[in-house]
Parts: sequence; structure tokens; C-alpha cells
Amino acid sequence: MEDFFLRALGGGIGAALAAGPVGCFVVWRRMAYFGAALAHAVLLGIALGFLLDIEPILAVFAVCALLAGCLTLLERQRYLSVDALLGVLAHAFFAAGLAAVAFMERLRVDLIGYLFGDILAVSAADLWLIFLTAAVVVAVIAWQWRNLLSLAVDPDLAAVEGVPVERVRLLLLFLVAAVIAVGMKIVGMLLVVALVIVPAAAARRLAATPEGMAVAATAIGIVAVVAGLFGSLQWDVPAGPAIVLVASAIFAASLLVPVRGGRSRG
Repeated sequence: MEDFFLRALGGGIGAALAAGPVGCFVVWRRMAYFGAALAHAVLLGIALGFLLDIEPILAVFAVCALLAGCLTLLERQRYLSVDALLGVLAHAFFAAGLAAVAFMERLRVDLIGYLFGDILAVSAADLWLIFLTAAVVVAVIAWQWRNLLSLAVDPDLAAVEGVPVERVRLLLLFLVAAVIAVGMKIVGMLLVVALVIVPAAAARRLAATPEGMAVAATAIGIVAVVAGLFGSLQWDVPAGPAIVLVASAIFAASLLVPVRGGRSRG
């Protein structure tokens, strides 16, 4: 195989390792709209990355983390629901991204690659960054597993049990932001939320425990990446959409599996 294809495989697998367990908490906490809001913020991160001459993935993470922080602060008011706040923030950040792109007249940037992903262009530096992010995300989830799970089951009960709910919730938001940032390189800003949600949704019917669901979601993500890349090579279709289509097909197949009595909450 060519080196670029091996790097693409490695980058996709690294992103799936991070997206699998995080996606489970997104499903359990019903945070899909938050993921979509982060995807809207990706454009601003890309534009700022090029305008300030810094690595776009790092700029995307910084912008996504900023959105997560803004949401946490705004949630303290009780006049607007979370979905309304997310709607405001998502479109504000997206509009800011479009405005920033207007200042990039002298820069030639392949925005299509960022919209739909360009996994075949993953560099060695991207590979290191993706696996470093995946290692940090998995390590933090393993460290805070009980607290994160308690938060997913019942935030009020978690608070009674002594879990620092606000800090753990903010940590989860930052983890989602990190996964969105690295996943953007794999499947693009328009499909990155699918990389997080679809494998976890498919794993929900296949696992009897939360731990089993996290492992299954990771495995489904890896299968989707590998099959999607080879399918892209075989039928000459874009790699990012191919990966999401494979994951979606696995989800559709999972609907045929009988619901297990002890399945994970979600």
C-alpha cells in the first residue's frame, strides 16, 4: 500500500478510538445538538488557523473549547433552554467563520476538503496529533469513568453522591470538542458529528453494559473507517462520506438485533 493510504488508515483508526467512548456519553446525555453546534464552529477555527498561521486542528479545538465554555456560562441563566442557547451559539460561531473567510482573499484554501474531510491527505504530523488526542481522551475517560457515568445516569443523584457535576460536565464538553477537532480532518465538518454519534447509536443495541457499549462503539468506528477507505478506493467515491455510510449501514443492521434486557442506558 502507498504511504498516504496507510496514514489515512492510521488517522481514521485513531479518530475512531477517541470517538467511540465519547460518542457513548453523547448518546446517553442526549448531546447530539451540542455536537452539531461544535461542527458549526469548525469553520471559524479553520479560518483563524490560516489567518493566524497556526495548525488548523489546534485552532478548531480552541474555538470548540470556547463554545463549550460559553455554553457553560450561559446555562447559568434560566430564561432560555439549552437547545435555544446552542442554536444561538452555533449560528453566531458559524457566521463569525463566514466573516473570517472573507478576510482570506489572498489565501487559497481547499474549503471543500474541510467540509467533507480529506483523510487521504493526513500527514505524519496529523497522525501524531490524532493519536495523542485519542490517548488523552481515552485516558481521561478511564480516569473519570465513574463520575461521567453517574452524570449520564442522573445528574442530581450524582451531585448527592459527591460528584463535582459542573466540573465533570465541562470536562465532557471539552472531550467532545477535542474529538470534533480531530474528526474534522477525517470526515469533514459536515459529517464529523456522524463519526461520533452513529457508531455509539449502533453499539447501543449490541451491548449489555456501558463498558461493553464503549468497546463496541470503538470497534464499529474502526470497521467503518477501514471498510469506508477500501470502499472509497474500490469505487472511487469520497472517503469521508464512505466511512459515514458504512457506519450508517451498521446502525441499520443493528436495528434488526433484539433489544437486550440489560442494555446500556441511552
